[in-house]
Amino acid sequence: MNTTFKNLSIAAALAASLGLAGCAADTGSGSGMPMDHGSSGAMSSNMPSASNMPNMRPGASADHNQADVMFAQMMVPHHAQAVEMSGIILAKTDMPAEVTALATKIKAAQAPEIEQMTGWLTGWNVPTMMSDDSGHGMAGMVDDQGIDKLKSATGTEAAKLFLEQMIGHHEGAIDMAQQEISAGKFPDAVKLGHDIVDAQQSEITQMKQLLATM
Repeated sequence: MNTTFKNLSIAAALAASLGLAGCAADTGSGSGMPMDHGSSGAMSSNMPSASNMPNMRPGASADHNQADVMFAQMMVPHHAQAVEMSGIILAKTDMPAEVTALATKIKAAQAPEIEQMTGWLTGWNVPTMMSDDSGHGMAGMVDDQGIDKLKSATGTEAAKLFLEQMIGHHEGAIDMAQQEISAGKFPDAVKLGHDIVDAQQSEITQMKQLLATM
């Protein structure tokens, strides 16, 4: 993913100017701004400080920083799409058992993490989303056309498409998680970042192996 510092600055400016305006927790983020492996310093310098964020409860900046907020606000819709994609596969009756098992695992792991991150954002008294609810501009997100294609595909074609899409999706999540590990402050969020990197890198390896057999 090759997002420039300029895009990160735009994301920060948008978040600040809109007061991190958002919608409901279950519809996803949609900052539209991907994160970048090597830009943790830029993220921390360009983002408004947690103490200056609107609606921040007193003393909250001692618990977390803007990187933690961005991580949760972006990862919630990112996870939500992974859960959606897994549900699409699980609704099909002609999937290889290994693919069904993987979709079940992804859904079971990421749905509780959505609740966990939503709880953090609520506790920090900030919106659970950023500026819109599409999220498609974030790293690894699948666009509407790709989701429709996954829904209509069947058999081996659907299995391959799911694996290909989910590999890219996981790579995007790993990028964002590594940003949190580098720049985050809230211990539970940093730990979740490590957990995401470990779990999803392992699943990428598994998915690539499955694709090689199809």
